[in-house]
Amino acid sequence: MERYIHDQVVKDLRKKMVFITGPRQVGKTFFSKHLQSSYKNTVYLNNDDVADIKIIRRRSWPLNADLIILDEIHKMNGWKSFLKGTFDTRSPSQSFLVTGSARLDTFRQTGDSLAGRYFLYRLNPLSVKELSAAMPPYEALSALNRLGGFPEPFLSASDEEASRWRRQYYTDLVREDIMDFSRISEIRVIRLLLEMLRKRVGSPLSFASLATDLQAAPNTIRKYVEILESLHIIFLIRPFHKNIARSLLKEPKAYFYDSGYVDGDEGVRLENTVAVSLLKHAQYMQDTKGADISLHYIRTKDGKEVDFSLAENGSLTHFIEVKLSDTDISRSLAYFKERHKTVKAVQLVHNARNEQETGGISIVRAANWLRTLSA
Repeated sequence: MERYIHDQVVKDLRKKMVFITGPRQVGKTFFSKHLQSSYKNTVYLNNDDVADIKIIRRRSWPLNADLIILDEIHKMNGWKSFLKGTFDTRSPSQSFLVTGSARLDTFRQTGDSLAGRYFLYRLNPLSVKELSAAMPPYEALSALNRLGGFPEPFLSASDEEASRWRRQYYTDLVREDIMDFSRISEIRVIRLLLEMLRKRVGSPLSFASLATDLQAAPNTIRKYVEILESLHIIFLIRPFHKNIARSLLKEPKAYFYDSGYVDGDEGVRLENTVAVSLLKHAQYMQDTKGADISLHYIRTKDGKEVDFSLAENGSLTHFIEVKLSDTDISRSLAYFKERHKTVKAVQLVHNARNEQETGGISIVRAANWLRTLSA
């Protein structure tokens, strides 16, 4: 199955370098190797391979290579200057694809600039939209809720195999990536924080409360959450407010890229899967169209809340409420729709028998609606 960014990446490689980032094991290396079928002469080089390192340093790949794939090159000292010089002196017929996980995404934002020389793509887990050509949407959504959207556990179709993968995956993340970001003495607290966040998916996070539970300073907890976010383990969704500074001060919600890791009931996992799908949609539109689309949630001071909202160019476009089986219209959704009549309001129900529209609010099967997203 071709990943959803394939065609756009092939088109952009004719113009500039393409960077692909995303969580560990989301399929970046598989995607880059699969991409070779679109080219006559390709070279794949991994900066973790001793033999490949020599070729990279000397730029001794074949002159007739039309696609050079550089994996994990951000681990090389001076990698930005290397890429800058390589791209500026390349043959016009050569394209460069650069892949890497969290550290590439972090390092590209600091130090020497590569501005104007690359397009960025963020590869996300599988979604109903991406799977809709291979299986019925309802089955796809049910499987994503159970197994998560990372290719290996999803394609195993086995709860046991998914659990084995997940155990090793998070052990490696904590032992390697988190230690790379922080001091060894902090690992125990970060591990406990990760366990607490698994149980708080979809709830506004109080850093003060987390700090009390973990016996740490709120600013320390905030830093740890930022580390987990930088490593593409979790992502934060903040409440919508036209004043961006005020929205950043409000309590965010945390969701996991891996819905299968969420410690909650089926309804909570469904909300997480929808969150990942909406993030994937927003980032795809940003990366491919340059669209100013952002993902939020809506909440009033007296507790009226809608799970998600989408905004474009700073203005609300969608209210999205998520339910497992309840087809009664959410009171909060009705409240916000009444006050924002031009904003589309939809209630996604996984087990809905029928779809209907009442008072400008659409009640739809969650899988059918998710299939209409861009990615």
